[in-house]
Amino acid sequence: MNVLLVGGVSSLLNGMVNKLHKEGNRVHVLTGNRFKESGYSQKVFEKYSFPLESESLLEVFESVNPDVVVVMGAFDTNYNWDTPKKETMRFYAGLSNVLMTFSQMKKGRLIYLSSDEVYGEIYNQEIVEEEYTFAKGFHAVALAQAEEMCEGYRRNNELDIVTLRLDHLYCMPENEKDIYGWGLKTCLTALENGEVTVNSNRKFSMLYQADAVEAIYKVVNCTSHEKFIYHISDGKMISEMDVVQAVKQVLGEELEIIDEPDEEEKWQLLAHEAFDTEFRFSCRHSIGDIIPKIMVYMKRYRWKFQSGFRRKSLRERMGERMGTAFQAMIPFLENIICFIPFYFLHNYAETSAYFSNLDFYLFYVLIFAVVYGQLQATFSAVLAVVGYYYSQLYGRNHFEMILDYNTYAWIAQLFILGLVVGYMRDQLRVVRGEREQEIDFLAGQLEDIQDINVSNVRMKQVMETQIVNQNDSVGTIYEITAKLEQYVPEEVLFYAAEMIMKLVDSQDVAIYSVSGGGYARLVSSTSQDARKLGNSIKYMELEDMYQVLKEKRVFINKKMDETYPHMANAIYSEDAMQLIVMVWGIPWERMTLGQANRMVVISYLIQNAVVRANRHMEALEYKRYVAGTRILETEAFYTLVQAFQNARSRGLTECSILKLDVQPQEQEESAEKLRGKLRSTDYIGRLKDGNLYVLLSNSNDESAKYVISKFEEIGYQSHIQEEILE
Repeated sequence: MNVLLVGGVSSLLNGMVNKLHKEGNRVHVLTGNRFKESGYSQKVFEKYSFPLESESLLEVFESVNPDVVVVMGAFDTNYNWDTPKKETMRFYAGLSNVLMTFSQMKKGRLIYLSSDEVYGEIYNQEIVEEEYTFAKGFHAVALAQAEEMCEGYRRNNELDIVTLRLDHLYCMPENEKDIYGWGLKTCLTALENGEVTVNSNRKFSMLYQADAVEAIYKVVNCTSHEKFIYHISDGKMISEMDVVQAVKQVLGEELEIIDEPDEEEKWQLLAHEAFDTEFRFSCRHSIGDIIPKIMVYMKRYRWKFQSGFRRKSLRERMGERMGTAFQAMIPFLENIICFIPFYFLHNYAETSAYFSNLDFYLFYVLIFAVVYGQLQATFSAVLAVVGYYYSQLYGRNHFEMILDYNTYAWIAQLFILGLVVGYMRDQLRVVRGEREQEIDFLAGQLEDIQDINVSNVRMKQVMETQIVNQNDSVGTIYEITAKLEQYVPEEVLFYAAEMIMKLVDSQDVAIYSVSGGGYARLVSSTSQDARKLGNSIKYMELEDMYQVLKEKRVFINKKMDETYPHMANAIYSEDAMQLIVMVWGIPWERMTLGQANRMVVISYLIQNAVVRANRHMEALEYKRYVAGTRILETEAFYTLVQAFQNARSRGLTECSILKLDVQPQEQEESAEKLRGKLRSTDYIGRLKDGNLYVLLSNSNDESAKYVISKFEEIGYQSHIQEEILE
């Protein structure tokens, strides 16, 4: 299933990525930001760095072709609600574009994540999903309006859109972006100030992120649902004092608690019975256990959480404002400074025979009109008029200047030319800006198309690799298991363990052969951990595993019980259990249905090789044993010994060889007596020196000494043979 997660980097989004990937889904992320941010989980199949308002959103959706879209909504870290007016418009625009694009796809399900904030300060009642919202504040109102937008698109376009309200969500924060909700903000306040003010009469429920992820996944994975809005809540009422007391367990005397309770008890709880009943959901984590762990982490990595929450000082804020004002004043200062030389040039030109016809004030106004536009042209014209007025006072009085129409003509000329040139300059700047904006938009579109194309090419290559070369592809599995055909029948089970180790990517694999009496004996293993159950087990006593294997299903150790392997599968022949394959050392995230299906395929292919080997040995049984005895012929026994020794050198099994001090004429009689002291997996045979030998499978020298003593009890001497001759 293709799942598209929409939102910025957060622990909630990464938790969803890990859960979805573990369950075998292909996860894509639309970051909502053009900048390529780090911090996303490595399990993301493909990441698209586009703002949610982007025109290329449809191309992204078409590229991903999602079955489910999860919009982080209330928990999207792309939005900084410290500037609510600006972020509200961005939030609406982004969500509207996502909904519009989803409606054009006409496929799949969209899940929008909201929070308890939409109910504002409603208390003393359990709130059902249909309750009218009383949101207060820009953030809460934005979330409530977003829910209305989702409902409108669902109803008008007949789409599968589900809204999930998470009740007071909290998590194990990685950094300051994960600090949201009353609980975590209280933890931060306690860490920073060493003092917390609480209302012990205020009660609510808090939902841990891991439980929220499990609940969201149930909606992602369901085939149908009854409602289109659900509450997800822990359902356990706690007070603010309970949370702070959990914080105090870590901070101790460093924390001072100030209780300012209301006169009446106030409580709020989102009704969650509808979701719990329909999806069989229940929370597993307790806030009393989690909050102390959160405080230990935040205290240890204090620097991660305090940098972004420090309030700027008055000096810093004044400095920022003065800097902004100075930037705006620069053109006016330039204008005033440039006016001074033009003032002297104008006065000089009036007394000069050569420059008297030049109007330096006009040049001055035109320069600023061309460079800065109408505003500065007007300001420079005013300065020029003032300068002209004072320069004329040297030769004439005020009355003469007022009656001189040439003064008014000159002023009109100055303002008209300055304003016209400034207006033309402003218009040219607007046209140029629109053209540059259009070019930037088209360039952005081209870049988006290129990014999407590169992503599609990469996805195509990945898919081809999965089909042809991936470890979990059927072709690769068959290629590896087919190598078993190259081994002699005695070696098949040894190297089958090695093959399974490669295919399931685990270093701890064991194969047990089922024998009579409900016992299974170890045939081969790849590590000491794989042998932890012992060389012989009574597999029927491992009830949880046996019941699953009896139904011909793969056992998955979901409880992580150390007495069981992480995964196991039985190999049958004609409805009789022949072998049990046990795998240890598999990480929790890979104990999935996909891995179980892979085990089934591997087991079937190995079964073919084992059955072929067994039939081959049965067909040649009359050639392998001395007539009328259970003594292996020289060639058959030597081949078997070589197979065991080669497997021992590769760490796949243990074995010991005993040489018996028996006369040639007594060998057949002795073999019959000795057989009663051996296991069904041990072998008696001859080598070319004519002596009788015993091959003890899955036995080291200590075990061999025990067998030697048993032989001595019935009158036969033997010793461990290190070197084997043909």
